[in-house]
Amino acid sequence: MNKINQIAWDDTILPFQLDRSDIRGRVARLDGVLDHVLSRHDYPPVVSALVAEVALLTALIGPTVKLRWKLSLQVRGNGAVRTIAADYFAPESDDAPARIRAWASFDPERLDGRPPFEQIGEGYFAILIDQGSGSTPYQGITPLAGGSLAACAQAYFAQSEQLPTRFQLSSGLSHVAGEGPHWRAGGVMLQTLPAQPMMPAEGGTGEGGLIAAADILQGAESENWNRANMLLDTVETLELIGPTVGPTDLLLRLFHEEVPRVFEAQRVEFGCSCTSDRVRNTLSIYSAKDITHMTTDAGIVTADCQFCGAHYEFDPRSLGFEATIDAEGRPLDSSDKAAE
Repeated sequence: MNKINQIAWDDTILPFQLDRSDIRGRVARLDGVLDHVLSRHDYPPVVSALVAEVALLTALIGPTVKLRWKLSLQVRGNGAVRTIAADYFAPESDDAPARIRAWASFDPERLDGRPPFEQIGEGYFAILIDQGSGSTPYQGITPLAGGSLAACAQAYFAQSEQLPTRFQLSSGLSHVAGEGPHWRAGGVMLQTLPAQPMMPAEGGTGEGGLIAAADILQGAESENWNRANMLLDTVETLELIGPTVGPTDLLLRLFHEEVPRVFEAQRVEFGCSCTSDRVRNTLSIYSAKDITHMTTDAGIVTADCQFCGAHYEFDPRSLGFEATIDAEGRPLDSSDKAAE
């Protein structure tokens, strides 16, 4: 693949369908987007790998929803890595890119040599869908299980949507001649087309009693699903990440007997929704006394966006839901006013 074609497939999500199997899917490649996400923070490699996996899952899952605004993926645990969050913002017009951002919090002193997933500990994997003003946000949660975040996402779709789903993901540092090392990630998502599933009477056969694909599919559907998964098992890491193998070439290599059909690719870029007004609205939940504790010696309240690193400074007199000021310009809460 030449350089021009390589660039054309970087930071894209390519939808496809396997006509023989009635299975849909997506191929995602994150290059500049992922490098932009990770360059905002000095993460250890094990944390970068987890952030890359969550960002890639968000890119693959986001377009499956008829989304008007935002899909969020959140992972929370009691281990060294406490939180991983990523957002997928729907394109604002037909020719506009989607936007992705991601972030993690962790305790560096608790990181050890275990695999990345084990650094999270016990907790949950959640998908949140926010369609904007006038709608009620949706949230689906599944426990952390299966040995990877990809397995958690698969369990979520089987449990909450009754849709057998498979993710094959890979990420890593790319060393290209003439360029510094940077992160790339690539993955494939397979999902059965919606149907009327046969559900188990009591629990499922997956880990911890969660529903698995075998609990939902029967007959020809089960055979088609198993065949597509066996073909996906043959994919190689470098084929997923690229850049030497384009997504269309990858699909033909893996699924040529399944008659793959591709649709228009979706471009993605890094993007953050933080603004001064939104940060101010967030701070409006605090009392004047809380705002006082947040005020620096310089007489300002500061806030940093964990996703993009943007830094905001505010006059404390303009914040909180009790922005009453004393003679020296300090916010007062209701107990202070009562004492007066």
